[in-house]
Amino acid sequence: MRSDARENLHHKLRRLLDKVSIDTLVRKADLVAVKIHFGEKGNTAFIRPILIRDIIEKVSDLGGKPFLTDANTLYRGERDEAVSHLKLALEHGFSFATVAAPVIIADGLRGNDSVKIKIDAKHFAEVSIAASIANADTLISAAHFKGHELTGFGGTLKNIGMGCASREGKMKQHSDISPIVAAEECVACGKCIEQCPADAINIIQEKSRIDPELCIGCAECITACPVGAIKINWNESIELFQEKMIEYACGVFSCQGNRSIYLNFLTSISPACDCYGHADRPIVPDIGILASRDPVAIDQAAADMVNAEEGFINSALKMNRKKGQDKFRGLYPQVDWEIQLNYAEKLGMGKRAYKIIEI
Repeated sequence: MRSDARENLHHKLRRLLDKVSIDTLVRKADLVAVKIHFGEKGNTAFIRPILIRDIIEKVSDLGGKPFLTDANTLYRGERDEAVSHLKLALEHGFSFATVAAPVIIADGLRGNDSVKIKIDAKHFAEVSIAASIANADTLISAAHFKGHELTGFGGTLKNIGMGCASREGKMKQHSDISPIVAAEECVACGKCIEQCPADAINIIQEKSRIDPELCIGCAECITACPVGAIKINWNESIELFQEKMIEYACGVFSCQGNRSIYLNFLTSISPACDCYGHADRPIVPDIGILASRDPVAIDQAAADMVNAEEGFINSALKMNRKKGQDKFRGLYPQVDWEIQLNYAEKLGMGKRAYKIIEI
């Protein structure tokens, strides 16, 4: 993060992209998906739009056609359908005037615009990837590196695994059975029935009921419910969740891996995901920006760099604050964050071994 009058952070970021040979990746007229997280309403830790613009301008200089993108969320919030999602992106500074690129919600209006990618892995034979990600010519993943309550940390692998999944894909990662209806909240309006593509919902005794035998796990009913009565059924173990997330990352890697660049922004390293409507104090100082063509190595390096820092007092980090101690287990002692790295390496997405080249 050091800079001076001769070279500021914008110049350094562009030079970083040169070092990972972006010129060999982006061809003239390529549609280049720049996958980021716009941050939930109230969050302030997401990557600054002015830094994203450096990536966009670099792609444009090479003749590519870049667009910013993210997929809709599974949970109810400001990003669970494309209209609100785009509005929030604008509120957080991701406009064409700011970043010099259009914003496209990758899985469409309601999160069901997807492409099935065959992977034949342990948990999934195929995965449901947001269409604008799967159909792009090139992928640049720009991830804000931070803590996460289910994976220990969220970096590149989470940005492409969870972040590039359609709503159906997010549901299948989080749960292997149908959503549930909170009967006391249901007003029997029938909007969930209108949206269900599998005819799996009926109104019984003035309450919606989901037939788990017919449910396909698309999660469209969650967004359709105007009162939030349909809930995610959180039933996965942390290990199983991480493996499923990595299989989705593998799906993205299988269709974009040879034409991808991965960036981890080790800035405002907050203790929890940018999906929260707040950003707590960072747990360690800003470190820098990493770039790689290997999604496994970059997350391993980022985790090692965070752990090498002295943790901040008066942050969410209540233990393991010393240099070299595991900051992520300090935040979430029950989470083994190495599961995601080991499984991604096993699936052939990259290597945990790495070499840092400081520029």
